[in-house]
Amino acid sequence: MRITIHRGTHEIGGNCIEITAGNSRIILDVGMPLFKSEGEPYDTANLKRKSKQELLDMGILPKIPGLFVEGQQPDAILLSHAHEDHTGLIRHSEAEIPVYASKGTSKMMKAGEKFALQPTLPRSRYHEINSDEPVQIGDFKLTAYSVDHSIFGAQAFLVEAEGKTVLYSGDLRMHGRKPGMHRSLIEKVSIKKLDVLLMEGTHIGHTEYKGSNEYELEEEITGLIKSAPGLILASFSPQHVDRLVGFLRATKKSGKVFVADAYTAFVMRLIATETSIPKPESTEWVKVFFPKFFLESYERKGMKTFFTFMNPASIGVEEIRSDPSKYVMLFRPSMLDSDFNGKLPDGSRCLYSRWSGYLEQKEWQNTKAKLDQVNGDLIEVHTSGHIYADDIKTLVKAIKAKTVIPIHTFEAERFANVIPNVKLLNDGESFPLA
Repeated sequence: MRITIHRGTHEIGGNCIEITAGNSRIILDVGMPLFKSEGEPYDTANLKRKSKQELLDMGILPKIPGLFVEGQQPDAILLSHAHEDHTGLIRHSEAEIPVYASKGTSKMMKAGEKFALQPTLPRSRYHEINSDEPVQIGDFKLTAYSVDHSIFGAQAFLVEAEGKTVLYSGDLRMHGRKPGMHRSLIEKVSIKKLDVLLMEGTHIGHTEYKGSNEYELEEEITGLIKSAPGLILASFSPQHVDRLVGFLRATKKSGKVFVADAYTAFVMRLIATETSIPKPESTEWVKVFFPKFFLESYERKGMKTFFTFMNPASIGVEEIRSDPSKYVMLFRPSMLDSDFNGKLPDGSRCLYSRWSGYLEQKEWQNTKAKLDQVNGDLIEVHTSGHIYADDIKTLVKAIKAKTVIPIHTFEAERFANVIPNVKLLNDGESFPLA
């Protein structure tokens, strides 16, 4: 067996790993890079407009035979989860290659495609891979394991071939709403005598950092909702189902009404049968707000049936303005002008639950200015979707792999400070398992 990491050895995002054994090849993730080599963020919207050849010329697409350029096609692509830094280049891959992913990942990609210009997972290519159920792909035995990350449906992958075992962690954490997931992962893979662990290390360089867990964050959000003098604006990704659950529970405990936008309502309906999340149209304390951009585009996007189902639960801006302190409302900066006509209700409070770097963007600077105009405020309430440095050490020690290869990190060399059996690779470099 041979492992080649084409992207991700010294960057956060852009994961793309190739594993070969016998006559078989598989690809683990086909991620869009987030940052340039000097650390400046890419304009991902601009990258999405580029042609395949332009992305090859820029070095965004790795020149992997049969995947993005001519050659023998791999047997399969496996997607660990639906974030674009793991799926964003799927549309440029050869259309005949099967794609394996969880049902949850498939659903999140569907929601992202409809509402956020995210990549499509064509039905003709999709093969569902269920956690804890091994599948055979060529010479490989593949087993997926559910992991806790900041998106629904995330998985780690165990790859077995030629008497060797490799675990790809994907993105995961130990401080979410489902701690049983990492305990189960440890229990199931520690007995495998792993040869290699491909371990995400987003926070490996931040040994002093350990934020709240999702339950602690929920309590903080509850307090901020209860103390807010006016409309509560909630900003988070609806695909982050742990965070969605936290806001829903905090809203209900505060005696408020949760107002989902169309994107969030779509996600809630998609996963209602697999989670305890209610369907918006059948819940008294949940309403649905249809932003102007959605009303102008839903028929064109083939979402007339969804609109019909959700319409009985709909609520408009004027109803919200009539009693703003009653509501916790999903918010995006684009709604300021198109839906609120440039003026928010007095005393509005925005609970911002995303990466803090986005606050430097012009749209968020404008939002903060609009909040100031109405004596409102913006408060960050967030915790990471990635495993903390101390937890990396705990997880790696428990799994007991012979070799640990860092990925999804700017500071791979920091692994050697806390883990003895580390092998550092560069993009494009291979590691043979003798």
